This record gives sequence, structure tokens and C-alpha cells, in this order.
Amino acid sequence: MAVNGDRALEEAIDELLDRRAPGATICPSEAARRVDPDEWRDLVPDARRVAGRLVAEGRVEMTQRGEVVDPATARGPVRLRRPGPTPGHHPPAVRMTVTVGRRA
Repeated sequence: MAVNGDRALEEAIDELLDRRAPGATICPSEAARRVDPDEWRDLVPDARRVAGRLVAEGRVEMTQRGEVVDPATARGPVRLRRPGPTPGHHPPAVRMTVTVGRRA
């Protein structure tokens, strides 16, 4: 695919993710459909390749069954999401101890 096609897929991925809630995912085929509603199936391999580049840049994560995967080794259906905490994931609580003393 030409550089302009890659750019269109990248923009489609970014726009779709920007419209989703934090932690929500998209399928690369959604970006392909946005770029070419009639011939989108032919664009799916390109959409996955562009997504792989975005993963390498740290802009998206590729997942399968909710687990982050390496685009170079992922086979089968994948999803894309923005990096960061996912819904239901809570960082460990910070525990603080405050000692109150008397003033002299």
C-alpha cells in the first residue's frame, strides 16, 4: 500500500480509538472499512501492519483475548487499544502512616 494509504489507515486507527472510552478496543478491520468501505477486506493486512508500527512507536497496544501480544507473532483476530490502565485494573493502594506528636 502507498504511503498515503498507510497514513489514511493510521489516521483511521487514531480517530476510532480517540472516540472510544479509555481501555476500549477496535478491530483493525474497522480502520480498513473507514478507509475503503467497498474494498476493506483487501486492506486488513495493511491495517495490521500499520498497527504493528503504531505498537512499535508506543501509540497503541495489540491484544488477543484481552492480553497484550507482539504484532510480529500474533496470529488470528487481534484488537487495538491505547496503552495505559484498563478498566477494572486498579493500581496498588499507597499506604501512608502519619504520626501525630505533641508540640513542645
